[in-house]
Amino acid sequence: MSAGPPPDTEAESPRFGAIDDWPATELVDAILERQLAAVAVVQGAAGAIAAAAEAATYRLRGGHGRLVYVGAGTSGRLAVQDGAELGPTFGWPKERRLSLIAGGEQALLEAVEAAEDETRNAAATLRAQGIGSDDVVIGVAASGRTPFVVATLEAAQALGALTIAIANTRNSPVLAAASHKIALPTGAE
Repeated sequence: MSAGPPPDTEAESPRFGAIDDWPATELVDAILERQLAAVAVVQGAAGAIAAAAEAATYRLRGGHGRLVYVGAGTSGRLAVQDGAELGPTFGWPKERRLSLIAGGEQALLEAVEAAEDETRNAAATLRAQGIGSDDVVIGVAASGRTPFVVATLEAAQALGALTIAIANTRNSPVLAAASHKIALPTGAE
């Protein structure tokens, strides 16, 4: 995969260049403004989100399939946390949930450098977990180009799983690797 220019999510916004010097009220206002902008982006993707949810519901309705989260870094940690809430919030059985984060469990508490670039074991890991046509694999990557997520989605698709990608960049490799594409272009962090 070519390096290319950094994705929008990793760009610096000139508006926030001197943010360390802002008064607290301006910081809070800026955070709220960015949150509202993000909500508008999500609202724009409502159709893609609904289509992915319907496809996942259809696939999981039989009571055998699993919901599998895949990510790296902060995106991966958030995906793991989302999965952890399925049981207490929705009564989703633990045995029907799987979280795969680049760098393994250690990456939940600290950065594991270069783990997001690991692609060699994606297919073997999914086969070892018995991923198949009853499963739904959701890959998340803010940059939209995390090699670990791309490789895992491609391997899941080859094994017959339903694949859903969520990325904060349009036309990204992560989105290209999935059946259902949810682009949420929120811009620079």
